[in-house]
Amino acid sequence: MGKFFEQLATKLADRWATLLLLPSALLAAATAIGVQLGHRQALDPQALRRAVATIWGAVAVQPPATQAVLALAFLLAAAGAGLAVQALAGVTRLVWLGRWPAPLRPVARWRAGRRRARWHRHVRQRREMERAHPREYRTADEQLSVDRAADRVNRLALAEPGRPTWMGDRMHALERVAQDRYGLDLAFAWPRLWLVLPDNTRAEIAAAHAAFAAAVATGTWAWPYLVLGALWWPALLLAAGIGVTGWVQARSATTDLTALSEAALDLHGRTLAIELGAAGPDTSGPLTVDEGARITALVRKGR
Repeated sequence: MGKFFEQLATKLADRWATLLLLPSALLAAATAIGVQLGHRQALDPQALRRAVATIWGAVAVQPPATQAVLALAFLLAAAGAGLAVQALAGVTRLVWLGRWPAPLRPVARWRAGRRRARWHRHVRQRREMERAHPREYRTADEQLSVDRAADRVNRLALAEPGRPTWMGDRMHALERVAQDRYGLDLAFAWPRLWLVLPDNTRAEIAAAHAAFAAAVATGTWAWPYLVLGALWWPALLLAAGIGVTGWVQARSATTDLTALSEAALDLHGRTLAIELGAAGPDTSGPLTVDEGARITALVRKGR
């Protein structure tokens, strides 16, 4: 057990250094430099050298004990800043998933409406192509045009949009597929489904969720740099770079997470039905809408 806890402590220390200490130290250094330089001397190398020399000189003249205390204070301040930034991860998640606060709901409805109109326009174009070129007479080039039209629909959203963001609509599409194809209220059924999934399936979904959480953590570091930009404009470029990096990673993780979750529903929805008594033990194949409706009635418990 001692060896186990030693290895665990090492992993936790590595993770803390990666996720908190290093980004926090970089933020603290950028803040110190940005406050010294301001907007006018933002990219002046001479001013940068003077600022670094001033900070370093102020520390170097202190006795060793004071330097140790200052180093410890810097680490504690960096860790505190890291924890404060990570507390904002929930804000980043809500923004990316389209669950915007009440003051922004009119904007969210407007964006969702725009996305919905665009999606229906792409769907109409695809259906017009399919009617103009019946499958039995369709050439390879015509099939390619139909496939491209379908891809435009799916790249925008996999179901009728209901959220103001792409990632939010990926999650929304998973809920709509569960409801429309299987009759399941996924918000209530998912915890039960999770408990009957095989270990390897849960591991794949957990890994995709961890990737999404890591992307959210990365993108959240854009917030303090955005604030620092009020004093030192290059911080705005850093905020944009960090935010875009996290956003791109989160889109990829969202694609994997929703695809794996939908696959788990396709492959193991009947297992849930059998466990809850909504289907017979000798049944097979995907869930029917009636079976899904019975599961929903059971798990909602009248709520």
